[in-house]
Amino acid sequence: MFVDKVRITVIGGRGGDGAVAFHREKYVASGGPDGGDGGHGGSVVLHVNDNLSTLLDFRYKRKYQANAGVNGMGRKMAGKRGENLVIDVPRGTVVRDAETNQIIVDMSTGEDFVIARGGRGGWGNAHFATPTRQVPRFAKAGLKGQERDVILELKLLADVGLVGFPNVGKSTLLSVTSNARPKIANYHFTTLFPNLGVIYVEEGVSFVMADITGNKEGAA
Repeated sequence: MFVDKVRITVIGGRGGDGAVAFHREKYVASGGPDGGDGGHGGSVVLHVNDNLSTLLDFRYKRKYQANAGVNGMGRKMAGKRGENLVIDVPRGTVVRDAETNQIIVDMSTGEDFVIARGGRGGWGNAHFATPTRQVPRFAKAGLKGQERDVILELKLLADVGLVGFPNVGKSTLLSVTSNARPKIANYHFTTLFPNLGVIYVEEGVSFVMADITGNKEGAA
């Protein structure tokens, strides 16, 4: 089965909340504020994987969310940053904004791309101490991560094209070497549009084959 266009939702991780805490020490009646900052949320990152040939995996999972940042703690200890979520896509995947249809990025160069940034972590109460407000009992909450609906569209359709005269077995070859089910019949021009199939060679190695309409003068 070949899937060349899917819609998914990507969400950056939420930032961790800042902490409300105060320094505690023996023989010190009331220490100052020492609440740490929350960690930033993880981002959703697209990564080119040259072993992938289709967008089939995205049919079964449509929502991708990175990890949230950890909340801050006392003693000015910052929370841990949320881990990025890396999504593998085939080379040649074009990413569009689902609302505007504008191209966001073309994943043909192999460079990673941050498609949804994580939210910033909130400040702990240590940031809010002033000469007139020495005991701040509040902190800043972490921000939500970026959320967006995007369309993934595979630009590179095939690695191999079957070219030949009508009714010589191109569709039959595709049907027995892949899971594609092209129309097969004993007459010319059974194939009116290209059919695509994924040929699995071994674990992690595959390629896409296209069954092209038969070659004949005037067939175009």
